[in-house]
Amino acid sequence: MADKKTKIKNIVDSDRDNGRNYIYKKRNIYSKAGEQYHLKLKPGDVGEYVIVPGDPKRSEKIAAYFDNPKLIADSREYITYTGTLLGKKVSVCSTGIGGPSAAIAMEELVKVGAKYFIRVGTCGGMQLDVKSDDVVIATGAVRMEGTSKEYAPIEWPSVADYHIVNALADATRLLKYNYHVGVVECKDSFYGQHSPEKSPVFYELLNKWEAWCRLGCLASEMESAALFVVANALGVKAGTVLHVVANQEREKRKMKNPVSHDTDKAIKAAVEAIKLLIKENKKK
Repeated sequence: MADKKTKIKNIVDSDRDNGRNYIYKKRNIYSKAGEQYHLKLKPGDVGEYVIVPGDPKRSEKIAAYFDNPKLIADSREYITYTGTLLGKKVSVCSTGIGGPSAAIAMEELVKVGAKYFIRVGTCGGMQLDVKSDDVVIATGAVRMEGTSKEYAPIEWPSVADYHIVNALADATRLLKYNYHVGVVECKDSFYGQHSPEKSPVFYELLNKWEAWCRLGCLASEMESAALFVVANALGVKAGTVLHVVANQEREKRKMKNPVSHDTDKAIKAAVEAIKLLIKENKKK
């Protein structure tokens, strides 16, 4: 037993880099040689900069903002396009709904060369001034989901990369959109938020929702907490920009609350932020 523990420690020590323990670099037995199991991607298929929407249909819409976009893979909920921005290879890969599938996407994208991630998604506003069609940029996320717990202890905060947050804020300001910057809440159950009274644990859902509102959470969504923590674990950088569909807190108070499904503002903000990051990184 002692010898086995020593061997494991030696493997971990050999893979340690800048204080992070990376997953052992062994072959995935479910994949074809050089191809990722879920995404069907190989090294070189994607750029270092990747936009990760949830909705697969949004991949094509985002790719239209790239120069020379090309469909690379279409597998399950993961649709990947690659093109260029400012002459630099960039990609978009959908993740599906929720933390588990988003974590799989990030894991496999990192293995084929991705380093910078921007989630483009939708959310529901929580603060009364977060209105339909606004843009929300997440600085961090409440870990009210399960995926991130398999990457870091619950005491570890889920925070976005500072440079990506700044790039998104600069891009959104230049585009003259109404935007908010702050913490969002992430959950695993869409209907646990919208119909909490039907759940046997309604008391917990309602009480925590009230707590998040009192603490100033801007909006609720389903992927950012997992993406931020997985990015920390893998040594890459991630940020989030969200389109506000509506705000149930405004609805409760019978305030004006139209429903908006047009994600163009969040998409354009992400594209412009990547351009800013490319320019910034070229100076280094």
